[in-house]
Amino acid sequence: MADILAAAAALAAAGEPFALATVTWRRGPSSGKGGYRALIRPDSTVEGWLGGACAEPTVVRHALDALRDGQPRLLVLGEPDHRPGVTMVPMACSSEGAMEVFVEPVLPVPDVWVIGRSPATATLAGLAEVLGWRAVVVGDNLDLSGVGPRSAILVATQGHYDEPAVEAALATPAGYVGLVASAKRAAGVRAWLAEHGVEDEQLTRLRAPAGLDLGATSHTEIAVAVLAELVALRSVPGGTGGTTVAQPEQAIDPICGMAVDVATARFTSLDGEVVVYFCAAGCQQAWEAGRGGQ
Repeated sequence: MADILAAAAALAAAGEPFALATVTWRRGPSSGKGGYRALIRPDSTVEGWLGGACAEPTVVRHALDALRDGQPRLLVLGEPDHRPGVTMVPMACSSEGAMEVFVEPVLPVPDVWVIGRSPATATLAGLAEVLGWRAVVVGDNLDLSGVGPRSAILVATQGHYDEPAVEAALATPAGYVGLVASAKRAAGVRAWLAEHGVEDEQLTRLRAPAGLDLGATSHTEIAVAVLAELVALRSVPGGTGGTTVAQPEQAIDPICGMAVDVATARFTSLDGEVVVYFCAAGCQQAWEAGRGGQ
């Protein structure tokens, strides 16, 4: 299990989202043991071991939910539990075992790159850090190496070199590029960029003026409006800081009621022309026996 923790540390250092699932209690017979761990990525792939055919897909499903909402959860599989905050998952399969699994989403800290050396620059960076985000202040050299798809770039050059700064920002894969400027100034920057060959597809990425329209006038108020927009966008899958999470097609096992991932299901039968999916061989056998072996 040490390899799983090392892999988790590597993913966290690289800013990659994942969920860490740990078996905190079990009652035999169960293939999952206390201390077993697994990493679940947003594409639903799993590294490590948690339990059997019913337990693992159930934990994966709840781990993907945790990656969507950013909230950890304690799952109890196959054991009645009425503690507040516990997610009970009935297990109707043949196993008499039970498990308790803690699922913890690990999401990358948003990074905000602020270009400029104006008073607004320090205010924007300071408010980003108050939110627990990583703030990087970029000077006249426009060094944006390290910017990624989840990064946000705020151009706060205040008229000194807005155009080249925005052009450099749009050349990165940043998920958000915003210009802190008046509407009139923003229109002038857009016109300059278009005249200098920046394509429309790139220009549509630019938010100018940046921030929610709060009627703000001071540097602090403008910074609050800009950061408020970034907070709102973080909740959008694939947006700045957002995590795109797989949504595997699922079917319900007609015997035990468990959800089964269609793409990875190992046990299926035909009901006429309809495919029936099962979580385990026992459920498939019971269903086919109930149909007289048809």
